[in-house]
Amino acid sequence: MASSLTKDSVTPGTPGSEKTFFGHPRGLATLFMTEMWERFSYYGMRALLPLYLVAPGGLHLSAATATAIYSVYVSLVYLLALPGGWFADRVLGPRKTVAVAGIIIMVGHLTLALPTSGTFFAGLGLVAIGSGLLKANISTMVGHLYDGPDDPRRDGGFTLFYIGINLGAFAAPLIIGTVGESVNWHLGFALAALGMALGLVQYLLGSRHLSARSSHVPTPLSAEEKTATLRKSAMWAAVAVVFYAIVGFSGHYTLNWLLVPITLAGLIIPIMVIGRIKRDKELDRVEQSRMSAYIWFFIAAAVFWMIYDQGGSTLSIFATTSAKNSILGWNFPVSWYQSVNPVMIMALAPVFAWLWLALNRRGKEPSTAVKFASGLLLIGASFFLFLAPLAIADGGHKAAAMWLVAIYFVQTVGELTVSPVGLSVTTKMAPAKYASQMMGVWFLAVTAGDATTALLSIAGVDLNKTGIVALEAALAAIAGVAVWMYRKKVKELMGDVH
Repeated sequence: MASSLTKDSVTPGTPGSEKTFFGHPRGLATLFMTEMWERFSYYGMRALLPLYLVAPGGLHLSAATATAIYSVYVSLVYLLALPGGWFADRVLGPRKTVAVAGIIIMVGHLTLALPTSGTFFAGLGLVAIGSGLLKANISTMVGHLYDGPDDPRRDGGFTLFYIGINLGAFAAPLIIGTVGESVNWHLGFALAALGMALGLVQYLLGSRHLSARSSHVPTPLSAEEKTATLRKSAMWAAVAVVFYAIVGFSGHYTLNWLLVPITLAGLIIPIMVIGRIKRDKELDRVEQSRMSAYIWFFIAAAVFWMIYDQGGSTLSIFATTSAKNSILGWNFPVSWYQSVNPVMIMALAPVFAWLWLALNRRGKEPSTAVKFASGLLLIGASFFLFLAPLAIADGGHKAAAMWLVAIYFVQTVGELTVSPVGLSVTTKMAPAKYASQMMGVWFLAVTAGDATTALLSIAGVDLNKTGIVALEAALAAIAGVAVWMYRKKVKELMGDVH
């Protein structure tokens, strides 16, 4: 990225040299490239995952089982973001934690690349652990590059960082997906490992430009706490090993013995975390009121992500057998559908940012509740739209690719009314005591949504059937209407947060 670095005057104390990255601290180039390559590896593998699980040349599982595994995996990534943040805060600090995360992710992808089914789930677990560690901390380090929340460059820096995420997500299915589907599944997974390796090397070489704060451990564990934590961790690990050894050697082990506990954890832990914060007697009346409002947004987000993340599983599996996957006679791999969302995000995000500002100047910007209601109605509309290609497939024909592109378009518009708005409102409504933890709580909404999808799939529900798709669409629409009807009550609970 040397060609992108320009001489510029910078704020005193900016980490690194006087060179900048498009007017931003030079460390942003390091984090931009690290996140771009990590997202390249993550989304490339994710695009291949459900296809490999159902393919005759892959694991050849049923659609329901493949959806369950995919949903559990995504749920676990976001669930592990919470302990990932804790690990950086209490043990290694963000900078070292991200380096460790990169190594774990790379090893996980290499494990997936091994041509044996026995190592496959171990590889998935490693990638999930590494992604959880990285996701929780790399954004924190972007914030460390700036002189507090009032630094005028801060929002622009996060915007550049967000572009890096979507560049990686856009390129990954086109490259990794093509190789995995057309050449060899495991070579595709190996390419994901190469992507993470490039990101890791770049991170290690450029980490000298990061803020010194990123190496700091904010609240290190005392010797007694370390001992207690290690003892508890070892005890729970031993319980798990003994339990699964008994189940395995007794001949009763099936994949559900692994999927069901993780799925239940993905539903129970978010409820426990939200409940613990809500019951905290140290929160004042205003903070309690805001948390009551936040629960509305959390539940709405969980419903949203439950449907949205099926774009990578339910829709992708549908496309393997029931879509034409060609435009103007030109055939393309199924995994390429996963590039539609990031390219639309890059195109539409600036439009939405301009729109909210323009409406705000006129005093007509919708409230957060109205934006969430709109997102739910849109995600519901995307699945009502899904009924058309399902009907075409039921009639014995293959649906045109543009039906799926239209679904992804509607979902992307919905995402832009929920995801960035949810991130913003989370930081604004967080109680002071839980300021650093609330971003992890927001990620738990994704965990809860994907865990719900996994539970349905484990129960044998075929998510590609007209009835269940219509039911999910109706659920999202009803939730959207409910949020809209109670928008004044929610706004009242939010107090002075806008």
